[in-house]
Amino acid sequence: MGNILITASHFQTLCQDAIRILEDNGHHVILNDHDMPYYSFEELAVWAPDIQGAIIGMDQWNEQVFQIAPKLKILARFGVGVDNVDLEAAKRHGVQVVNAAGLNANAVAELALALLFSCARNISIAGHTMRENKWEKKAYSKGFELSGKTMGVIGYGRIGQLVGAKGQALGMNVLSVVHRNKPEGCECETMHFVTMDELLSQSDIVVLCAPSGDKPLVDAESLAKMKDGVVILNFARDTLVNDDDMAEALKEGKVKRYVTDFP
Repeated sequence: MGNILITASHFQTLCQDAIRILEDNGHHVILNDHDMPYYSFEELAVWAPDIQGAIIGMDQWNEQVFQIAPKLKILARFGVGVDNVDLEAAKRHGVQVVNAAGLNANAVAELALALLFSCARNISIAGHTMRENKWEKKAYSKGFELSGKTMGVIGYGRIGQLVGAKGQALGMNVLSVVHRNKPEGCECETMHFVTMDELLSQSDIVVLCAPSGDKPLVDAESLAKMKDGVVILNFARDTLVNDDDMAEALKEGKVKRYVTDFP
């Protein structure tokens, strides 16, 4: 039927049933042979001329790639964000782009809360020092409670709503940036909508759940508006944070903890 390239990492571990469905329907599946969540252009160029479909990770699918993939009909993003796909170029080349909206939202929201607990109670640091045969109880006891803190959620999609709802359940005051239209079925009904400057200045914890933009959301300018000792969690895109500015803010103590799931 067709050649299906899978560039998404861990797909063959997590999705054996999906692979079997493709193969049972006559497709030839080309699996990701490394652990990186993306293929380089050179790697894509090996397979692109002969594929009809692809299940992709974070590879960049742009005009350059579409030009060498004349048989390609569909791209399926193994995740939610499609900002690594040039949608206009895909449209010009007749390629349909789909994603897995909402399927991993709760998992990401739970991971965000798990790592927030780790930040609040110094769990990761305690684990590291215990493995070095150190018992530093005084250091561990200097954590903070989440109840009563203000959480600012930047990005009001499904993940952002779930993070807000879980924060609210812990007794946190939850802020998000003003939206003209509140989505139906909002998970966090008591989320307070404010301006970006108000969110930055009032939040003890800032959670990034937004798609990539033209410039980082967290840089020297936005960091200057935040509270001293703010905790920042990035579960969206690494491009949302200026790494040099974040490193300086951590060094100076402006940012108490920075958590991200990007290498």
